[in-house]
Amino acid sequence: MKPRALLVVISGPSAVGKTTIAERLLASPGFGRAVTATTRAPRPGEKDGVDYRFLDERSFRDAVAKGEFLEHAEVHGRLYGTPKAAVDAVLARGLCCLLVIDVQGAAMLRKNGVDARFVFVAPPSAAELERRLRGRGTDGQAEIERRLATARAELARQGEFDTVIINDDLDRAVGEIARLVQAWRH
Repeated sequence: MKPRALLVVISGPSAVGKTTIAERLLASPGFGRAVTATTRAPRPGEKDGVDYRFLDERSFRDAVAKGEFLEHAEVHGRLYGTPKAAVDAVLARGLCCLLVIDVQGAAMLRKNGVDARFVFVAPPSAAELERRLRGRGTDGQAEIERRLATARAELARQGEFDTVIINDDLDRAVGEIARLVQAWRH
């Protein structure tokens, strides 16, 4: 029996390892990634159309008005969204489409009845999450404090997800998600 195409949403606080986990999964056969859109500026090394579709605010809001997103939200003062066409393209290839999105976006997908499985990636502790945020070196103190406050609210919502994976060991976390996805697809 051929595995079915499946949308899998990976969510959790900033710096919990969502992107790293997704990159590891995407290196395996059967996975594809829908590139999401944002109004934030690219970080060093990020490429438009690969890491995100980087849009100005007007273009983003025009796409929202046209109904081009499965979900969209404002996070940390920037707009983020998942283009329907990006997800449809991956699913049409019969793959597991991975979406790495924030907790608000995952809630919007559930509310809109999108057929998906929802995985929450949690840190082993609040102290470890703060260490990871600071270790990235991409944000100033005010931004780190804002992200930590957001993380506390997001952690309180992990019960809304199909499963919670604690990212205390990257290889184990990736393996757990891969096994879940295999079961879900069959």
